[in-house]
Amino acid sequence: MDQYVLRIKDLSTDEKPREKLINHGPGALRNYELLAIILSRGTRKEGVLEMAHRIMEQYHPAFLEQELTVEKVKTLYNLGTVHACQFIAAMELGRRLFQKGKEVYFRTPGQVHEYLKGMAYLSKEHVRALYLDVKNRLIREEVVSIGGLNSSPLQPREVIRPALLCNAAGIILAHNHPSGDPEPSPGDLEITARVKEACRLMDMELLDHIVIGDKGYVSLKEHGVL
Repeated sequence: MDQYVLRIKDLSTDEKPREKLINHGPGALRNYELLAIILSRGTRKEGVLEMAHRIMEQYHPAFLEQELTVEKVKTLYNLGTVHACQFIAAMELGRRLFQKGKEVYFRTPGQVHEYLKGMAYLSKEHVRALYLDVKNRLIREEVVSIGGLNSSPLQPREVIRPALLCNAAGIILAHNHPSGDPEPSPGDLEITARVKEACRLMDMELLDHIVIGDKGYVSLKEHGVL
């Protein structure tokens, strides 16, 4: 049975999340108390502690592998727009900072797929570029296109521009097929060739292009396209 969660106004000063954080540090707070600080306030029907506790009871790490749109979070957690935005921003910031603290290397297509396999659950086609140094260490990651290679043609300059900013030596492209079938389309092959040529002109290397679906992945490098 879930524990009873008091409203902030019912707590003593020392037990209120902000005061507890100030006096004892973040380690003294439960997960839902930390989330309550981020959400800041509740609604007329639900206090912020109750709301935060309910969200943490329903939360599952697999949600981070999905596209957390505002509408999806509003429906999933029965939240208003402001609280949904706050929740998504907190999750995305934590994900980015966590990834930034780790050194990630890519030496096989399987490692790229493992890193990006959550893209298989996206409802729209996303194109990501992974920018690597000479040791194949990830130094930057960008979503360079959303909506599909055919409906919104990807321009090579959109891939090259971030590479110049971070002095990348190599690039790995990856995109998902919402249909679930990772078999490359003629458009996938065409943009791969164009980006490969643009990389060559800029003294970089397009190391691979990974197509991801819920049935697995296809590496254009392994298929001899690169």
